[in-house]
Amino acid sequence: MRTSSSSGGTPGASRAASGARGLRLVLASRSPQRDGLLRQLGIPFRVVVSEHLEDLHDGDPVRTVERNARGKAEEVRARVGLLPGELVLGVDTVVVVDGRVLGKAAGEQEAAGYLRLLAGRRHEVYSGLHLCSGEYGETAYAVTGVTFRPLHAGDVARYVACGEWRERAGAYAIQGIGSALVERVDGDYFNVVGLPVAALLTALIALGSPPFSWLPAGSSSP
Repeated sequence: MRTSSSSGGTPGASRAASGARGLRLVLASRSPQRDGLLRQLGIPFRVVVSEHLEDLHDGDPVRTVERNARGKAEEVRARVGLLPGELVLGVDTVVVVDGRVLGKAAGEQEAAGYLRLLAGRRHEVYSGLHLCSGEYGETAYAVTGVTFRPLHAGDVARYVACGEWRERAGAYAIQGIGSALVERVDGDYFNVVGLPVAALLTALIALGSPPFSWLPAGSSSP
């Protein structure tokens, strides 16, 4: 995981942009998985779906996920008025195997091809995220290794027929029926779901919001 500052300003001012006024995120995504993970963490947020168009950026996975995440967040930040303490969160996820970057499959044929390519092998899931306010931003990425079990033609056909692959990087959803495709996970499981939680927390710390600071004082649960 790597986190880096991506815009100007002083550390004290960046803390004032979030932690000092109470953290709230604007999730620039329609992903129900990212929505669910933020709810699980208890972080207050609202959803504004980004209109930024994703790009594979010449096959470089780190460049791809970081630039797409930044593009999503900045598009929403420029379009929507932020409330005090709000930070926009953009996230992008891709799957990489043999140096080939796999985004979302365009149709059933491509989805089946992705699954055949991943079957019985290890691949990497890259997620980038970008947090920004009016002046300050943090960009990070995380990588998780995933190994698929061997798949027969019938396995691939039945999984594609269930439709869960739609809008999923690499054409599978590890948190759903797609868990039956997976033999092993090395690294942040939540990154494979679609939101690298450890990288998010590191970026929030850099912007002045340490873990659990978003919870009400004395809260025993989100």
